[in-house]
Amino acid sequence: EELDEMVADFRNRPLDPGGYAYLSCDALTIKVREGGRVVKCSVLLATGVNADGYREMLGMHVATAESNASWKGFFQDLKARGLRGVFLITSDAHEGIQHAISEVLPDASWQRCRTHFAKNLYEKVPKTQWPMVSAMFQTIFQQPDAQSTWGQAREVVDLLEPKFPQVAAYLEESLDEVLAFTAAPKP
Repeated sequence: EELDEMVADFRNRPLDPGGYAYLSCDALTIKVREGGRVVKCSVLLATGVNADGYREMLGMHVATAESNASWKGFFQDLKARGLRGVFLITSDAHEGIQHAISEVLPDASWQRCRTHFAKNLYEKVPKTQWPMVSAMFQTIFQQPDAQSTWGQAREVVDLLEPKFPQVAAYLEESLDEVLAFTAAPKP
């Protein structure tokens, strides 16, 4: 009870009027006690990068599930508190969040989280091959500009093709989702 007022103030505070070019969103599944029983719920989280380039926890919302309706309500709440200027949102590939973004923040681009994608990618190769595939995948993101990033991505696909054709195909079909950041203006 001592924290309720501080939490309410945090969750309802106006957001930076300078806007947030980038958001990172994710959900945690936790178990809570409700009415004498333990139930699962989702804690939706959004972190933004403000106009000064600093990360800031924008909000949190507890929902019964990670659904389109939950994410939509969360994004609408953030907009009501002043969320604007969003260029790119990074998240996992959950369909609920993707649909909510297109409905509530139609001018924002969506990018699949690199960490979530890498986990899915590594599940497609034997464990002994993870270090090699990981090293190759990471080279994509170490490039100085968009053109080099895309060129390296295609080179990695070509290198993976002979030994791991299913991994190469999965990476190739996901490049637009994983490399959406390359369309962002440098500033």
